[in-house]
Amino acid sequence: MDKLTNINVVEQQLMPTPAEVRARLPLTPAAERTVLEGRIAVQAILDRRDARRFVVVGPCSIHDLEAARDYAHRLRALAREVEDTLLIIMRVYFEKPRTSTGWKGFINDPRMDDSFHIEEGVFKARELLLELAEMGLPAGTEALDPIMPQYLHDLITWTAIGARTTESQTHREMSSGLSTSVGFKNGTDGGIEVAINAIKSAARPHSFLGINLQGQSAVIRTRGNGYGHLVLRGGHERPNYDSVAVALSGEALTKAGLPQNIVVDCSHANCSKKFELQGLVLENCVNQMLEGNRSIVGLMLESNIEAGNQSIPQDLSQLRYGVSVTDPCIDWPTTESLLRAMHHKLMPLAGR
Repeated sequence: MDKLTNINVVEQQLMPTPAEVRARLPLTPAAERTVLEGRIAVQAILDRRDARRFVVVGPCSIHDLEAARDYAHRLRALAREVEDTLLIIMRVYFEKPRTSTGWKGFINDPRMDDSFHIEEGVFKARELLLELAEMGLPAGTEALDPIMPQYLHDLITWTAIGARTTESQTHREMSSGLSTSVGFKNGTDGGIEVAINAIKSAARPHSFLGINLQGQSAVIRTRGNGYGHLVLRGGHERPNYDSVAVALSGEALTKAGLPQNIVVDCSHANCSKKFELQGLVLENCVNQMLEGNRSIVGLMLESNIEAGNQSIPQDLSQLRYGVSVTDPCIDWPTTESLLRAMHHKLMPLAGR
């Protein structure tokens, strides 16, 4: 027995390669069109060639595929209704970073019973993303595991790097090679310097270890990603979405030689962890836009079919349909009302 390596490893289970997963669930022409058009639209908003704002809206995390499909069909209909002012991107988060322990998300544990059928999670996650793209609904996600983009990111329109990983060199390198625009969240303490450094780092070429589509270890060499931007999510229960905080963030971006592209996350510390206050954050940001602010290019909302959240029960049949199992969310009627109101308020700015 090897007494020096894998001392604490119980088992190693082979995964199918990214190429094998993609071959079983291939990108269709309709799905490819949705992803490509969505990415181009986000870039146009960031470049100020499109006067719209983008909104990343959806469940805190995906745990019930049927409920996710239900939500997606509702969101797609609403997206068509508001498309003159808003680019709607569904929040499709399959991986959840944990402060200590807890459910790590659908890919890691799709059966929600600590059985960790990661292969099953990857296939089902890709299947859902494919369905969303085929119905014409762009998807946004958080990139957490640096291997996962090879499996899923041909179906992703917009990517977030979370507050816990913005400072990570691994995630900055990975972002430099992603094909999507990337939003870097400020640190959990509310400081934006780590996010600004991440944007600058990801814009540069990098070389790092990763895997290719065939699952082989490879040196990945990137050209750099020029579409990194700042996501304000507050910190230490202090918000940073108000006009003063946004203006100071814009000045800091300019000082760093970066465009003033800011996305406001209406959840987390920006709503003082009271999910029902997300609407007030959104309304404040819309008012800033109406008063001439052009640095706020997008918003994020945690939304589900039903409001609030729930703990994962021992008996999974007791799960309530359409209710988050991670952060609490606003319900669908509230989401619909907020986005329609935002659309109507921004109509005078359409095309400017």
